[in-house]
Parts: sequence; C-alpha cells; structure tokens
Amino acid sequence: MAPFRIERLNKQDRRDFDCQVEPLNRYLRTQANQDQRRQFASCFVLVQSSTEQVVGYYTLSASSIAMGDLPESSAAGLPRYPLVPVARVGRLAVDHRFVGQGLGSVLIYDALKRARESDVVAYALVVDVKEAAEAFYKKLGFQLLTAEPRIYFYPIPSKSSQSNP
Repeated sequence: MAPFRIERLNKQDRRDFDCQVEPLNRYLRTQANQDQRRQFASCFVLVQSSTEQVVGYYTLSASSIAMGDLPESSAAGLPRYPLVPVARVGRLAVDHRFVGQGLGSVLIYDALKRARESDVVAYALVVDVKEAAEAFYKKLGFQLLTAEPRIYFYPIPSKSSQSNP
C-alpha cells in the first residue's frame, strides 16, 4: 500500500491538521467543504494511508489571465484572445510535521495532472505566491507572470506529453 493518497475532500478528519499558518488551517477546517458545494473551488487532500491523517491539501479552480501578461516566448503560437484559460491553485499547505518530505511537490504535480486530464481546457497552472514560497515554485519550474501581485505560472503539457514539473 502506498504511504499517501490524494483524494477529493469529503468527510476526512481535518481537526489535527496544522501547517502553522492559521488562515490555511481555518480554511481547511471550516470553508473548503462550502467552497466545493458552491462549485467555487475543488479541494484535494493528501492522506497518510496508515493513519488516515490529512497531511496536506490544495484547492483548484478555473480562472483566466490576460494574454498581455504572458512572456512573449510563452504567448507565441497562442490564439490572440484577450484572456487565456488557466487552472488556479488557490491554497496549498502541508502539515508542519511532514514538511521537507517533498509532499508540496506531490500536491503540485497532482494539480497539474488533474488540470491536464480535465475536459475543461487550461493553458497553464497558476499560483499566487507568498514571498516565503517563491523558491519552492521556481525550483519546480514555475515562471513569474506578474510581480504585484506575485503570480507564477507553469504551462500545462498536452495530454500526449509526459513532462512534469
């Protein structure tokens, strides 16, 4: 059995989750289910198989970015519509007891995979990045889209491509 699995948020026990950022803890405990029911964002949780403990999560929703915000090299060959469809990771957190195990990367890879496999097309995975997490996203190959607010993007490989962040 795999040590972890990722599944859509449902009735998992989230009371002990602690990423040491209270707004992220509170969101998972009190608002994530509501956002899912209202079809505002999907929430996916990383569960430790042996304990059933939620050790991480992320949210994913449809969004768009202005074509003019893309670097020329990324915009080349794209249709010249004013907006580009993207998938947005709104929140991402890992329980502090599991930091340093690469689980944040696992969550990002899962978000990229879900966006790529969706019937709703998205050009890139987009994240609003806090300064403290900038190195994490750069290491995964994300590129700066806008400096203020600090938004990074990663072009989603086509379904036939096997490229990973």
